[in-house]
Amino acid sequence: MKKTYAVVDIETTGTDAATDRIIQFGCVLVEDGEIVTRFATDINPDKGISKQIQTLTGITNQRVRQAPFFEDVAETIFNLLEDTIFIAHNIFFDYTFLSNELTRCGMPPLTIPGIDTVELAQIFLPTSLSFRLSDLSTELGLAHRNPHQADSDAEVTAQLFLRIEQKIRSLPLVTMEKISRLTEHMAFQTGDYLQDLFDEMAHQPKELSEDLQIVQGIALKKKSVALFEETYYGNKAYPRAKKAKERLYQDQLVFRREQSRLMNLVYDFFTKKTEKNTIVEAATGLGKTLGYLLPMSYLASPEKPLVISTASLLLQEQIITHDLPLLNRLLDQPLQAVIMKSSRHYIDLVRYQQTLQKRTEHKQYSFYQMAVLVWLTQTETGDFDELNMTSLQHAFWRDVAHQGIETISPASPFYTVDFLRHREKKAKQSNVYVTNHAFLAHEGQRRSFQLPESPYLIIDEAHHLNRILEQVSTHQVSALNTKKHLNRLAETEAFDKWKRIAESDRSAAHMLDLLEDILTELVEDLLDLFETCKRLAANGKEPMISKEQLDQSSYEGEKLIQRVSLLYDEALQASQQVQAYFMSEKDRFSLKQQGQWGEFTDLYRKLERQKESFELFFEQWKSRYIHWLKEQDQSFHVQDLAASLLPETAWYQRYQQILYLGGTMKIGSDRRYFARRWGIPETALKVIPSPYDYEKQARLYIPTDGIAIQETSPEKYANYLSKLISQLAKKEKRPILVLFTSHDILNRVYHHMKVPLLNEGREVLAQGIGGSREKLLKRFLLSEDALLFGADSFWEGIDLPGEVLQILVVTRLPFENPQRLQVKARNDFLEQQGINPFFQESVPHAALRLRQALGRLIRSETDKGVMLLLDRRLITARYGGQLRKSLPKELPVVEAPFDEVLEELSDFLSSDKNPNNQ
Repeated sequence: MKKTYAVVDIETTGTDAATDRIIQFGCVLVEDGEIVTRFATDINPDKGISKQIQTLTGITNQRVRQAPFFEDVAETIFNLLEDTIFIAHNIFFDYTFLSNELTRCGMPPLTIPGIDTVELAQIFLPTSLSFRLSDLSTELGLAHRNPHQADSDAEVTAQLFLRIEQKIRSLPLVTMEKISRLTEHMAFQTGDYLQDLFDEMAHQPKELSEDLQIVQGIALKKKSVALFEETYYGNKAYPRAKKAKERLYQDQLVFRREQSRLMNLVYDFFTKKTEKNTIVEAATGLGKTLGYLLPMSYLASPEKPLVISTASLLLQEQIITHDLPLLNRLLDQPLQAVIMKSSRHYIDLVRYQQTLQKRTEHKQYSFYQMAVLVWLTQTETGDFDELNMTSLQHAFWRDVAHQGIETISPASPFYTVDFLRHREKKAKQSNVYVTNHAFLAHEGQRRSFQLPESPYLIIDEAHHLNRILEQVSTHQVSALNTKKHLNRLAETEAFDKWKRIAESDRSAAHMLDLLEDILTELVEDLLDLFETCKRLAANGKEPMISKEQLDQSSYEGEKLIQRVSLLYDEALQASQQVQAYFMSEKDRFSLKQQGQWGEFTDLYRKLERQKESFELFFEQWKSRYIHWLKEQDQSFHVQDLAASLLPETAWYQRYQQILYLGGTMKIGSDRRYFARRWGIPETALKVIPSPYDYEKQARLYIPTDGIAIQETSPEKYANYLSKLISQLAKKEKRPILVLFTSHDILNRVYHHMKVPLLNEGREVLAQGIGGSREKLLKRFLLSEDALLFGADSFWEGIDLPGEVLQILVVTRLPFENPQRLQVKARNDFLEQQGINPFFQESVPHAALRLRQALGRLIRSETDKGVMLLLDRRLITARYGGQLRKSLPKELPVVEAPFDEVLEELSDFLSSDKNPNNQ
């Protein structure tokens, strides 16, 4: 029997089906994979349409005045939908609202089956950044002429449905067979639709695609490793001169003088080998990555690879997916690169298969299982970061995360297709390793190094390095989390499972019994010890504790510390014996047993880390270490404030030469700030002149009618910011980035401004409210006039093209809160060393962030932008001069009343699209 799909969208006066009404109905009928009929009508809601809805949909009160009431079209709509399968993007809203309206008008409620395209997209388009209809239509190139109008939305939803069905039919039968078993939590009859499709595919099976293979019933994309082949004979001639570079560029790249200077500097540093370290400042947007990749392509080999460390996973991906392919189009000898990140970012196929063996009651868990089945037919890396929807904190990702290459048995059918083993093979054929500062910093905490020794290390975005080193140096032991982990093991009867695996070895089984008892006692003592330390420490949610305070503990307290330390030793001894048994016998275990043993390996490693952290907390009392407690998870924390001293790190000596590169590597006139922080004070700083004409391209505006921030209450301050930002938004219909130093103030301003701006059709995006950082940036990039409120990471490291961002608002000078525990402790530590923490740490750090914020605006010679600073301390405070020195000296600073600032700002941005034509 032929199926007819009715793809429906409605626009309404609001979201409350009891009081709101439909203002537009759109329907597209689909049969046999083609659109056969379209129907759409405006509807008079017999009530006013809010300004917000009018702006969003373009449907005005005047437009619907002559339209039929829903009562007039209810029967037509009911008959149109009869005997169809209802499809909508978020079916819960459209189906329920429409059914309620039909019953209100005396018609029967809807009983036809339904399918949700949001859920289909989440499963079958797993790498999409967003599942909003407008974003999916943009990504897939679907025509979407009038978003938020029912006829257009229904049309594009129909196209999306057909595209997804086409994708489903292309999948291997084994993939669909497994997905069809996991659909019980899907909306309406979406699961039945997938089951019917599978049955249809099973009756007419297709040959498996040549680029796929099936292992243990899971379809995987075949992986290949390109061999590194040396195509040159003798020495490769590096193109030092302009003409030589232009010949190489072949009209695919434009010669840039400053970028060329950087290239030559990098090449000379690594070939002349006169010093171990050098620091280079090169302006953001100059093309730094190509600036070091090109010269290194003439030096790096798999035997002597280039190791690149950058600030974030996002920047790692950018190098791999954008910069390297661009450069490789020009090179006879392409650079071959491998990304290095923690094993937890990769899927363990053995552990994943185990999740498919058990039924889950959690909808999101099953959705992730299905999406991964599709993704495995696409990915060669097994890297979770390809899945933009993931939060690695969800239980599913913890259950399937890789635990390291040593945990995979050679006897496992997944051994040859394991993703970490594939990365290892790729690394042997690579002359470039791309990693991040956190991974590099963790090298000292690993049993063995995962990055190679090499003559060449480039630390990109180096100004982030010292803070990340400090973060990585923080160790913690949570009594509460340890208790929760033990409870989970008890709930899943993990110890009983492990004992059954080890039943052939009495010693191993006995050790498991002993380990369970030890851990129960350990958790009780850890909780008691936390309470003891909390009584000794100062008051507060995160009180610091000193050696003197700890020495005041009773004899029982001292015995408790010794007992916990002894229990960790005993737990690790028992775990080592059991782990040794498994490692010697794992090849004979089933896949199910190997998956169960993965949980034990996870426990063993956690115990190792906890033991190390516990010893550090209670034994290391040099002034460079700070100790504090955290009530929330009853945890002990210790941090090394001197972790940024590079010569003391485990990895520093493994590299013959290290080049540190960033957009801001001097603080005002201080050229040695970072060198001192890194413990390499004699290292020279070399500056590549900025190619930008800040006098023509940028302005810094500071209103003269500002308020005294430090003397103003949070609510009054938020009202002040809301008023000014609203005036700016009203004047300028452009994207605006607003940077905050406080999440509390950000949230207050957001809630003040969200509805009024939505009523004007302006989208307000806010960190911590609208999704991940990457999703917010994507939506901001796609918008013509959105406002994006950000703090913390939004101050730096985001790449927004100049035509997207021309207005940046800095609400307050970016000083760290001196009352924050770590900041206060660092300041005390610096004072002990005879360093003024405010002028030699706080002011330089604020200057760095201010310069980085400005770097969001001007990223090419044709960009034009303005920074509006709503903090007069840059002018009035005695440290203001030091902060101003961090900004380009030719940047015009304009002080004027706010009304005048708005006029000047508007005139400046509108005066000339290309500042270099002035």
